[in-house]
Amino acid sequence: MRFYEFAVKPQKPLTPDQSRIKGMQAQVKRSQQAVKGERARQKIKAGQQQLAAAF
Repeated sequence: MRFYEFAVKPQKPLTPDQSRIKGMQAQVKRSQQAVKGERARQKIKAGQQQLAAAF
């Protein structure tokens, strides 16, 4: 059997409910990344302020 004969299977379209859930999961991941980035920015800002206060 050749690779292309079994590796590529057409996917069925998602139902509206499945689509909604998938969208929510993607939104959660984007939100988590945004929170992670904001924490990093705040940490950098605090470090810069601490460094500026030391001099």
